[in-house]
Amino acid sequence: MAEHVEGGDLSAARLRKLDAIRELGVDPFPRKFERTHQSADLVADFERFEGHEVRVAGRIVGAIRHMGKAGFANILDGGGRIQIHFRRDSLGEAGFALYRELDVGDFIGVHGVPFRTKTGEPTIEARSLTFLAKAIRPLPEKWHGLTDVEKRHRQRYLDLIANQEVRNVFAARTRIVRSVRRFLDDRGFLEVETPMMQAVASGAAARPFTTFSNALDQELYLRIAIELFLKRCIVGGIERVYEIGRIFRNEGLSYKHNPEFTMLELYQAYADYEAIMELVEQLVSHVALDVMGTTSLEWKGEPIELAPPWPRRRLQELILEYAGVDYLEYPDDEMLRSAASRAGLEVDRSWNRAKVIDELSTVFVEPRLVQPTFVVDYPVETTPLAKRRPSQPDEVERFEAYIGGMEIANAFSELNDPVEQRRRFDEQVAQRAAGDEEAQALDEDFLVAVEHGMPPTGGLGIGIDRLVMVLTNQPSIRDVILFPQLRSRDTR
Repeated sequence: MAEHVEGGDLSAARLRKLDAIRELGVDPFPRKFERTHQSADLVADFERFEGHEVRVAGRIVGAIRHMGKAGFANILDGGGRIQIHFRRDSLGEAGFALYRELDVGDFIGVHGVPFRTKTGEPTIEARSLTFLAKAIRPLPEKWHGLTDVEKRHRQRYLDLIANQEVRNVFAARTRIVRSVRRFLDDRGFLEVETPMMQAVASGAAARPFTTFSNALDQELYLRIAIELFLKRCIVGGIERVYEIGRIFRNEGLSYKHNPEFTMLELYQAYADYEAIMELVEQLVSHVALDVMGTTSLEWKGEPIELAPPWPRRRLQELILEYAGVDYLEYPDDEMLRSAASRAGLEVDRSWNRAKVIDELSTVFVEPRLVQPTFVVDYPVETTPLAKRRPSQPDEVERFEAYIGGMEIANAFSELNDPVEQRRRFDEQVAQRAAGDEEAQALDEDFLVAVEHGMPPTGGLGIGIDRLVMVLTNQPSIRDVILFPQLRSRDTR
């Protein structure tokens, strides 16, 4: 008998059937099957195929209905489902004996002829049956509606089998990324690839993951941003450049945070943050129309409209409106911490002024920005890589775009003064020395690049996962990442 596999009596019964299939002289794991059609193609134009021979393949889902010398089962393939009719008279004794050994979850190939049943159900009359793979473990009992959230994320393959809408979300994600690429390519942006392992973790306020290179005999960091390498491309004369790639930040998990996520970063020479704002609202509305067919979508039961123009709101005014704190009145760390505490924010004594401002925005402002909104003009200490506003030197030309109460984009007029850039990096180094683990490290190679001359540039980062969440109305980032980060656990 076949070797035992854990999974209880059901798995043991399936192993016995596997032995029985072999005893029929059938290879239960053949090399291939020549398929001519997918189920969706057949169902979409069924009358055209009725009476003609087809070859389909897929996984058995739902119940197998035995009716004496005949029976029915549904198979699921990459396009959808279709019903199969098995008859002893059509299959012969050997083929029907193989049919009797089938279980839900098994893969089969069918050569047959499409017809409609008396109830009008598109069906294929099986003329021959090919066994393709045995499912030793049974599918969830309610295969058609797997709802255990932990199981859905941890065993995503079961989620994909059970829930058509989940497959639709990930198909939409692929189309969204493809649409973003087309939008940028059509506007003269060049897609490049930059290192994921870097000697310096910089370009964002985040804690990195560390690794070690045996060949180089040095510690490396998984990148927390793509920014500094793309700016090197700008220095080198690639005037419009972008990358869509993985980012790794050693941070907590939430409905909008996963330690490994996908980011679009782009840089456009001779542009400022105003030009990038226009690009963002055009890109998002274009992708929504291209993939979803409309710019009028729903987010958690509330309508949202993505068509431009999006309103612009100053950060200082929003925090004053929703938190009752005007950070301009509190110029030092301690004063702002106290004011924020009085407003109801749980304040950590180690927070500097930039961190307090960020937390005030996160707690009091972000949840209220459901409709697309640009939040503009940030204090200079919050953004060490952005250019100062000429009319307000204490602020930088930066915006964040919000939809559905979460940030989906961050952008600014890039700082290209190498002397000022070095000074701000030095301030970040001092903050790191004081215990701020998210302060940016100094990247000397990047500074050397900027010292060779960098044109005025607008830069942008868009969280692809969050954009997919908004466009597909998914409440958690785990619902748009095929294999989200989870605590290790035995999945058996």
